[in-house]
Amino acid sequence: MKRSFFLYGAALLVFQGLSGCDSAQKVENTLTDIASATSESTESTRHIIAFGDSLYAGYRLGPKGGLAPQLQDVLREKGYAVTVVNAGVSGDTTAAGLKRLSFVLDNVDQETEIVLLGLGGNDMLRGISPAETRANLDAMLKELQRRKIEVVMTGMLASPNMGSDYAKEFNAIYPDLAKQYKVSLMPFFLDDVVVDKSLMLDDGIHPNAAGIKKVVGNLTPFVETALKKGE
Repeated sequence: MKRSFFLYGAALLVFQGLSGCDSAQKVENTLTDIASATSESTESTRHIIAFGDSLYAGYRLGPKGGLAPQLQDVLREKGYAVTVVNAGVSGDTTAAGLKRLSFVLDNVDQETEIVLLGLGGNDMLRGISPAETRANLDAMLKELQRRKIEVVMTGMLASPNMGSDYAKEFNAIYPDLAKQYKVSLMPFFLDDVVVDKSLMLDDGIHPNAAGIKKVVGNLTPFVETALKKGE
């Protein structure tokens, strides 16, 4: 995993000035994805929300290439009656995620059983204080716990250029909070993916559809464990 992130960190240095997003479309896109997913669901479908940034949103991928649709297909092939809602927004920080979390949860027609939580990468890119990132993630986990929603976190690591002090503080956030709230943690979202150029877009930051397939393969066992808890 260390080698994976060393290469990813180098790409982040190039991409750092390009981490903006189409913020005006955030709410509209989220509502569209929720409406699309829930319109196809049935009363027996178990709902999973993929709540994150561009790594979740399917950046530059087709409608079936992103995390939510690929994960949904794999889980259904395994016999799980699930709907995975894409609530990823490119460019989102943990502060932005915290602001829209309740909105997303309240606008899903059926009760959400699991939330996949993958935010913090943009905080790191912008040099936001790790203490602020931790506080925002803590507040989201607290709200999800209050709603009795199972959580699977996907972690991020600090880019080498942020310095050792920043990295030490930032990298501790995900394992600390996972332990505190007793939630599952996949330590690094792009582990085993970023080292293979054939699995990445040309920006070196985002996975292509094949890369997402690999991510889904790594993530599925965590999701299956969460689903079995609710059986």
